[in-house]
Amino acid sequence: MTADREAIRLSVVVPVKNEAGNIAPLLAEIAAACAPLHPFEIVYVDDGSTDATPAVLADARARHPELRVLRHRESCGQSAAVRSGVLAARGELVATLDGDGQNDPAFIPALAAALVAAGPGAGLAQGQRVGRKDGRGKMIQSRIANGVRGRILKDATRDTGCGLKVFRRAVYLRLPYFDALHRFMPALVAREGFSVVHGDVVDRPRLTGHSNYGLFDRLWVGILDLAGVWWLIRRRRRVPHVEQGGQVVQGQQVEQSKAE
Repeated sequence: MTADREAIRLSVVVPVKNEAGNIAPLLAEIAAACAPLHPFEIVYVDDGSTDATPAVLADARARHPELRVLRHRESCGQSAAVRSGVLAARGELVATLDGDGQNDPAFIPALAAALVAAGPGAGLAQGQRVGRKDGRGKMIQSRIANGVRGRILKDATRDTGCGLKVFRRAVYLRLPYFDALHRFMPALVAREGFSVVHGDVVDRPRLTGHSNYGLFDRLWVGILDLAGVWWLIRRRRRVPHVEQGGQVVQGQQVEQSKAE
């Protein structure tokens, strides 16, 4: 663990694509919400934006010293942007939220507190939206997708599509990486032997612009992802705890000790 990582309590990762109008107000909200969790950092990942997003982020760094900016040369998708941010994160706890302003960062401290209170055996605090502000068509899509996913994966989560999450970085890095990983995190975290806690978060309209990342961009891709996650869960039966000389050297306890 580096000195920089020891100094940071929380990393807030925000994936964005063509969100120039939402950056300044959301950054101010994140900074205000996370002030009690100081020291923290905010990691914006620009997923190949073609609007003024790079310029706005460059300007914002002068006002927000806690801001770090990563950029994909071309768009690779939301899951890839989240992963780039988590890999670069220096905090042992990582919060993620969407860059359009629909996720209210005011809920980050409560989710972080719930995760810590649940103990080192908890790997994820998953936000679940109430008062959804999406259009009727997207809400129907979401209900169907969440219903099918819940019945097949039995992940006890009402709303995995909510971008507002807080998790242990070490746990995330144990998960198999694939596109749309962020939509299946509760099931995959449980697969690794960690528990998941939930917290209701109030949804709100996006600040400006229009959606750049869909619920499932293509129906068949979503179905294939679901089948793949189901297979992974079926193939993972037990999480071994390996001891050497009375000390746990491999398994969940290793990640717990790092996260404490």
